[in-house]
Amino acid sequence: MALARQLRLLSLATRLLLAPQRDLTGRGPDEPLPVVRIPRGLQRRQEQRQSGQRSPLRPVLVRPGPLLISARRPELNQPARQTLGRWEAAPLVSRGWKHRRARQDYFSIERAQHEAPALRNLSSKGSFADLGLEPRVLSALQEAAPEVVRPTTVQSSTIPPLLRGRHILCAAETGSGKTLGYMLPLLQRLLGQPSLYTSRIPAPRGLVLVPSRELAEQVRAVAQPLGSSLGLRVQELGGGHGMSRVRLQLSKHPPAEVLVATPGALWKALKGQLISLAQLSFLVLDEVDTLLDESFLELVDYILEKSHIAEGPADLKDPFNPKAQLVLVGATFPEGVGQLLSKVASLDSLTTITSSKLHCIMPHVKQTFMRLKGAEKVTELVQILKQHDRAHRTDSTGTVLVFCNSSSTVNWLGYILDDHKIQHLRLQGQMPASMRAGIFQSFQKGSRDILLCTDIASRGLDSTQVELVINYDFPLTLQDYIHRAGRVGRVGSEVPGTVISFVTHPWDVSLVQKIELAARRRRSLPGLGSSVSEPLHQETLLQQA
Repeated sequence: MALARQLRLLSLATRLLLAPQRDLTGRGPDEPLPVVRIPRGLQRRQEQRQSGQRSPLRPVLVRPGPLLISARRPELNQPARQTLGRWEAAPLVSRGWKHRRARQDYFSIERAQHEAPALRNLSSKGSFADLGLEPRVLSALQEAAPEVVRPTTVQSSTIPPLLRGRHILCAAETGSGKTLGYMLPLLQRLLGQPSLYTSRIPAPRGLVLVPSRELAEQVRAVAQPLGSSLGLRVQELGGGHGMSRVRLQLSKHPPAEVLVATPGALWKALKGQLISLAQLSFLVLDEVDTLLDESFLELVDYILEKSHIAEGPADLKDPFNPKAQLVLVGATFPEGVGQLLSKVASLDSLTTITSSKLHCIMPHVKQTFMRLKGAEKVTELVQILKQHDRAHRTDSTGTVLVFCNSSSTVNWLGYILDDHKIQHLRLQGQMPASMRAGIFQSFQKGSRDILLCTDIASRGLDSTQVELVINYDFPLTLQDYIHRAGRVGRVGSEVPGTVISFVTHPWDVSLVQKIELAARRRRSLPGLGSSVSEPLHQETLLQQA
């Protein structure tokens, strides 16, 4: 065996020695030499490695001046002076956020101005008297709200057509003064009409329908001082109670002339024949986009059927045959309003008042988006709240709203804050009515600086003391984001507003990409247009910078 292996090795060596040898130098002049190509990147790295130098940093060109978008990666910043064209590609920070490697990335939409858009075009010469309000209404306003000196843009646009008897659909950004915009002219209208109360059951002459008890308390708090100065009684009818409580609320004598109610409580009163809507002179649907939601639509439809809505301004002139003037108010343009109103009134009699900033990113509020894993949200929230608490001890800062998407998350997160000794209040829809009563009022009065809540606190509630909104759970729709962000930067706020949103899920990223693209192109958020199919009479268009 060993001899055979040696013979095979000897034979292989012989063949190698006798094989022809390649001679590169012996090639002819026409024969090309073999080419070995080395990538330029590999050559540069080899040269840098041999010279001991590091790779030079990629230069980032940043234009001087304020930023519209500030990102963790400076190359994605957008200066405030830059405006992207309609077809120009936008370098979105959130483009790759659906990948798990994008966590800990963030960007901010910076403040483009310091004052609310509703106040930006006010002139020192404008006053409520110029809008047609009577002196006694102006005196009541001065007594009830002496801090209100000049009308906002929304109020200047809504009060004159309301005094002329027009049905109104007012769609304007949150915190623009819509409540006073409809309350002042409608109270003035009641002053000029006699009371025809002859029924054994209460028959209010004015009705304001709102989606929640908290908002009912707030509207009543605005209307009651005005009504007291004018000799008009204002009453609240909140839900969450049985028929006996509703009967007790309506049994007060003399009955109220203005009723602020939730759909559920009013529906119970109408079904039990505890109230009549035959004497209505005006009907207001406040936060109409919420009232037209599936959870309220059937109740609102029933209430509208029981109301006598005027066909036009001429029907309002007969004091002995009262008809209701219809007012629809919201911060997002309501969908389905045309189908609903066609049952009770002509769409030609409806005047739409739309803000030019409707459905736009608020330019006076800083909005930060943070890409986090679900397990990182609690740590980040506790850190932000403790930092705010330290700032509150050394300086006068505003309050904080923390939004969650479910009642169970509010309760669970509350237990965690209790463990960290962070004092707070909680507000969610599954609480009993007795527990919910007054929680938001306590928060407004400053008993606690932090409120954990669901979207029940995002619609219409006055939050001029709120400085920071934290979306612990990112909202499910762009409408919800507009309402949540609208809790800061309101008319009358003394503190600058900031919104911080935790972005976790892929569907959150999809909404954030729409928000970032709208901000970079300075356009309204997509998909929030009205579904009114018939053309409406456009009497006023709010022109805001």
